[in-house]
Amino acid sequence: MKKLICIASLLFSALTFAGTPPYIGEISTEVLLKDYPAFSEEYDEFSPSEEELRTIKALEGKQVLIFLGTWCHDSKREVPRLLKLLDGSGVQLGSLQLIAVGYDKLDPDGLAKQYDLRYTPTFIVSSNGKELLRMIEKPKHSIAMDLTRL
Repeated sequence: MKKLICIASLLFSALTFAGTPPYIGEISTEVLLKDYPAFSEEYDEFSPSEEELRTIKALEGKQVLIFLGTWCHDSKREVPRLLKLLDGSGVQLGSLQLIAVGYDKLDPDGLAKQYDLRYTPTFIVSSNGKELLRMIEKPKHSIAMDLTRL
C-alpha cells in the first residue's frame, strides 16, 4: 500500500509540473503579458477603481521590484493587477523590475536570495536604495492601498 501511495504521489507531482517549464530570470511586462495567457487574462479582466488609480500615484519616482512565479496562482492574480494600475494611472516609477523565479524561489542572478524571498509574489517598494515596504502574496486591503502605505 505504501508503494502505491508513493507511486501515485510521484505521478501526481510529474503531471502537476508537466508542460511549460517556469520562466526564470528578469522578464519584461510585455513578454509576461504576451507569453503567459493567465497573466494577460487577469490584466484584461481587472478594472481598477478611480480611487485605486489615484492612490497608486503615491509610487511616483519609487523603485518597485517584483518577484513572481509564472507558475504561481497568486502571481497570476496580483502582478497583472499592479501592472494595470500603473498603466491606468500614468504614474512614473523610478524603475520597475520583474524577476521570475523557479519552484525553488531562486533566480540566476541571485536577487531572490539577496532579498530573502520566501513567497511569491513579493512586491518591494524602495526609494534611493532604501526598502520602504513589502507586500507578500496578496494585499490585506487592496494592492493600491497596501503598496502606498509609506
